[in-house]
Amino acid sequence: MSAESMPDPAIPGPGPSRAGGPGRRAKGRRRKPRAKRRKALLVAAWSAAGIVVLGGTGAGVLFFKLNGNLHSVDIDQMLGADRPAKADNGSQNILVLGSDTRSGGNEKLGGGTDDGTARSDTAMIVHVYQGHKKASVVSIPRDTLIDRPECTDADGGEHPAARQVMFNSAYSTGGAPCAVKTVETLSGLRMDHYLEVDFSGFQQLVDDLGGVEVTTSEAIKDPDSHLDLPAGTHTLDGEQALGLVRTRHGVGDGSDLGRIQLQQAFVKALVDQVKDIGLLGNPKKLYDIADTATKTVTTDSDLGSVNSLMSFATGLKGITPANMHMVTMPVVYDPADPNRVLLEKSKADQVWTALKNDRPIPESATRGTATGEAKGVVNTAE
Repeated sequence: MSAESMPDPAIPGPGPSRAGGPGRRAKGRRRKPRAKRRKALLVAAWSAAGIVVLGGTGAGVLFFKLNGNLHSVDIDQMLGADRPAKADNGSQNILVLGSDTRSGGNEKLGGGTDDGTARSDTAMIVHVYQGHKKASVVSIPRDTLIDRPECTDADGGEHPAARQVMFNSAYSTGGAPCAVKTVETLSGLRMDHYLEVDFSGFQQLVDDLGGVEVTTSEAIKDPDSHLDLPAGTHTLDGEQALGLVRTRHGVGDGSDLGRIQLQQAFVKALVDQVKDIGLLGNPKKLYDIADTATKTVTTDSDLGSVNSLMSFATGLKGITPANMHMVTMPVVYDPADPNRVLLEKSKADQVWTALKNDRPIPESATRGTATGEAKGVVNTAE
């Protein structure tokens, strides 16, 4: 089953070509009454794998403490006016990156490059449709060979254009501004917002939430990501969740495409869990989650305050996992290098045109493209 046809949040087991302990079976949680939930901070996290935003109400010193946690980048100023036009139909596009580095908290997680610079392991374009009740998510494989445009990084350093380089080189070369410019050049879509999720913070956030429940149809075992899950239902802690969204040898053909399917399934499970969790009776847990979430993300300057994130999150809380359509950018395997993929331009153009016109992505856009062969997708436990 391809990522494009995935049902509700699910985790695929390994395919036939490739081959730390299991979590505990989670108990169900009942929703808090709607009126009470409105009084609490709402944490919406989409991982890899997805988005982490903070919304709700805050007051006094806690508000200013959380505000001080946030880091932002002025994407608009750095990219200037030579960009795709903003949509006038009420829709929004958000570029979400999951980044790592071998400095600080990520060093022990084995990420990043040897010189300590950061890289982007996960990239998703989140298109929020007019009315903010539905969303399409397009994952961009990090191993896609693209033509990277010239760009200027956050420190003013200029980087020349490069042909046929890996997509994730945009971020490692020039950070957020180069990543946004590359995505806009690739898609022709204006990125209204930018959210970067740090992997070490992601791990802590999952632990603060008390874990995330997923179901695997087959065993997933990958020594490189320290992941060892038998088939069944599990409540993953932060280390296991990070291993899941980063594994590429435990599922499918061992490529980045199989990992993307895991990331997409986990994002849905995470969104579902966050919407159902009750935090009003546990102020310490509530604060810990808010503190971790605001430390974990880097945003564009328009979202660079708790107030802005609150407004942003409020506008997204009507989107449920059932209303999130997740696909992988249409690609084919590179015949010259099995570890790389190439853009399937005619099909990708169908994706970008649909989003530009605020329409659903047609099935024809992803039919017959490379998927990574990760099989065994099943529904996440209720």
